[in-house]
Amino acid sequence: MSRPVSRVLTLLELLQSGGVRTVAELADRLGVGERTVRRYVDHLVDLDVPVESVRGRYGGYRLAPGHRMPPLMLTDDEALAVLLGLVAGRRTGITAAAGTAGETAAAKVRRVLPERLRHRLDAVLDSLTFTTAPTGSVAPEAAVLLPVADAVRHHRPLAIRYTGGSGGSSGSGGSGERTVYPYGLVAHAGRWYVTGRDLSVGADRTFRLDRIHGARVLPGTFEPPPGPGPAERVLAALATAPYRHEVTVRVRGTAEEIRARLPRSVAVVAAADDEGEGEGEGEGEGEGWCRVEIRAERLDWLPGLLASLDRPFVVERPDELRGLVADLAGRLMDAARGTAPPRG
Repeated sequence: MSRPVSRVLTLLELLQSGGVRTVAELADRLGVGERTVRRYVDHLVDLDVPVESVRGRYGGYRLAPGHRMPPLMLTDDEALAVLLGLVAGRRTGITAAAGTAGETAAAKVRRVLPERLRHRLDAVLDSLTFTTAPTGSVAPEAAVLLPVADAVRHHRPLAIRYTGGSGGSSGSGGSGERTVYPYGLVAHAGRWYVTGRDLSVGADRTFRLDRIHGARVLPGTFEPPPGPGPAERVLAALATAPYRHEVTVRVRGTAEEIRARLPRSVAVVAAADDEGEGEGEGEGEGEGWCRVEIRAERLDWLPGLLASLDRPFVVERPDELRGLVADLAGRLMDAARGTAPPRG
């Protein structure tokens, strides 16, 4: 690469770092005269790179928003950070790129990497192992994510076309055209959600972005209400979504202790109105009780979860759960005694 071309690309990299760069500063960094800097800027403008001149005492040059993305200059560390971010984002389901956009973006960056840097990246990817299984969730489309984010940021109403899951999802209220006051965007467990006021039903709702098939920002503004933040609202919606079983358990301990052991997207924890009615005397006597509400499609995983709390608890409902807890207790006793379980 000839020195003038190399310096023009270095100039682009300096401008992409942000802010206004004076002509004197650029000349010093490039090792050329100020007239040469202006000539290099003209080269960038000829390539449709949106460089604008800022007049005044502290004037100079800066990049302006353009109609298309200009050539992007990245250092070795920045290129590695971008590619590893795309890999991790696809693995966790957090990358907001529908279809193959994430793959094509990674391919474009890899294609222009120097050979030595490609080898470094391949070494990282070949030796990298994730402890969590890849998510099967669908990332939101940019045509949905961008208007939703714009409405959230500027407190604007939002019109959406929504398709709910069977029986609704996360308090979505079913399918159809909706007008929403969006409070916030939340990424949780590989999925994207928007929480807000659904004006069609006059209640707060949570919507999955991958089930929104059209989003349009409407005129006007609204004032977000005080209270829990968007993340807390989404977790509460997930924990109270309609499922086959509604479980209520009293657990001895403070709400903080119990919440630390139960995911907020699974359980709602609140201080019990009563104090356990005298149950569980002995160790821990004098502690309060909390009521834990859980909604679940299956009950078979709950006895182990309750046992892991390592706190006294009483199952209020359903009766079927009491039997499953008793079965687990029997198996644990057999294991403690070294008794083989009966063949069945």
